[in-house]
Amino acid sequence: MISVLTIVKNRVAHLRNLVEGLRRSTIPPLELVIVDMSDEPVGRPVADFPVRVIRHATHGLPLAQARNLAAARATSPSLLFLDVDCIPSSDLISAMADAVNSQDGLICAEIQYLPEGAANDGRWCEATLRAVGMPHPARRFPAAGLVAEPNSGLFWSLAFGISAEAFDRISGFDEGFTGYGAEDTDFAFRAREVGLDLYFLGGTCAYHQHHDVFDPPLQHFDDIVRNARIFHARWGFWPMVGWLDAFAESGFISREGSTLTVNRFPIASEIRAAKQPQSHPF
Repeated sequence: MISVLTIVKNRVAHLRNLVEGLRRSTIPPLELVIVDMSDEPVGRPVADFPVRVIRHATHGLPLAQARNLAAARATSPSLLFLDVDCIPSSDLISAMADAVNSQDGLICAEIQYLPEGAANDGRWCEATLRAVGMPHPARRFPAAGLVAEPNSGLFWSLAFGISAEAFDRISGFDEGFTGYGAEDTDFAFRAREVGLDLYFLGGTCAYHQHHDVFDPPLQHFDDIVRNARIFHARWGFWPMVGWLDAFAESGFISREGSTLTVNRFPIASEIRAAKQPQSHPF
C-alpha cells in the first residue's frame, strides 16, 4: 500500500479530478494526505479511502515546507507525491507501490500534458485523456518498467515515489528554499549523495491538467532569484538557467560567475505579457 500526498493552493477543480482519478484506480491508496495552502480552506473530499486535510495557512508557495509536512503526516512506508494538477492513471497506484517496494531510489512517473478543457468538471474518461495527452519532449520513459536515469537534474516532483525511510535519509526537501523553484533539483542531488539513484517508470502515467503558464515565470521572480542563489552556493552552478537567461535578456538580472545581481523587478504588465497562449502545454 502507498500514501498519496498532494499540496494545493486554490486549484480546487484540479484537486477534485485528482481525487476522482484515485477513486478510479485499480487499487486504492492507503490514504490521501492533502496539505491545504489555499486562501480559503478546501473541503474534505469524499472518497472510498481515508482522506486527511491538513490546513497550512501561509503566504506565497512554500513547496518544500508543504511537501515535508505531508510526508510527516503519512502513515504508509511508501509515498507517492502527486502534484495537485495531476490525474493518476488507473494503474499508477499499483505500479508505483510495486516500484517503490522493489527499488531503493527516486522513481518518477511519466507525465502526459493535457490541453485546455480535457478534464473539465470531472467529465472525462482515461481513454480520452490518453488520446490527447502529450509527453514532455525532454524526458524519455521506457514502454514499461523501470530504467535508471543518470541525470539527476531530470527529476521532477510532479509525480514521484519514494519510501518514507529514504525520504528521511535525504532529510526531506530543504526548507531553506522558500517559495517556488530549485527545491526539487536540490532534493534529487541530495538523494544522489546518499546513494539514491533516479529511475523513470514507464507503462503508467499521470495526466497533467492544463493551467495558465508564464514563460518565463515572472510571477515567481523573487523566489527564483533567491533560490537560485542558495542552490549555486551549495552546488557551484546555476539552476533554472533557461529562466535566468530569460530574466537576463529582459534586463531584470545580470550574472557574472557566482554573482547574480537584480537590476530591476518585473512590473505587472510585464508579468501579464509572459502568459502563454492557452494551447501551451508545459
